[in-house]
Amino acid sequence: MEPDIQGGGATQLYAPIIAIAVAVAVVLWRNRRPQKLRMERLWVRPMLFALIIAANLAASPAPLTAVSLGLFSIAVVVGAGLGWQRGRFMHIEVDPETHAVTSRASVVGVVFIVAILAIRMVLRGSALEGHAALGVPAIAITDALVLLLGGMIITQNLEMWLRARRLLEAARAAKSPAGTVAN
Repeated sequence: MEPDIQGGGATQLYAPIIAIAVAVAVVLWRNRRPQKLRMERLWVRPMLFALIIAANLAASPAPLTAVSLGLFSIAVVVGAGLGWQRGRFMHIEVDPETHAVTSRASVVGVVFIVAILAIRMVLRGSALEGHAALGVPAIAITDALVLLLGGMIITQNLEMWLRARRLLEAARAAKSPAGTVAN
């Protein structure tokens, strides 16, 4: 099925692609230098993302069957595993003098998130929307991708917080004089 260039079909096809390209460019430009990591705020992004996921899933719920629930469970577990790995790939540094914590995102992680969103967009907008693929409705597959992404982002922030806390404690312990207890 070819896009209807005269009737605006091309706009519907190219607008998401352009939006994704702009988002990738902004993220990559922003990550060229380390950003200050505010450890006390690492819970905000996962919480906002959990709310967005909940709203998204509530707006157009997938049919709850044993297969779709299994798919959702697998998506969350795989997402958590990928998030843990992505969190490990984040560059986190602690300044030994000031104890300022900075981080930089991995390019691979950014590309992975964009790929998941693009796949979801294609599946949502395709002719598969109401049809089943391998016995699973397309909406269940797209919801599973959202859950995978959510598990990934939430777990990534948890891993980053744990690692940043360890690095900060080590920097404080290294700076404190011998015989005194670091805070």
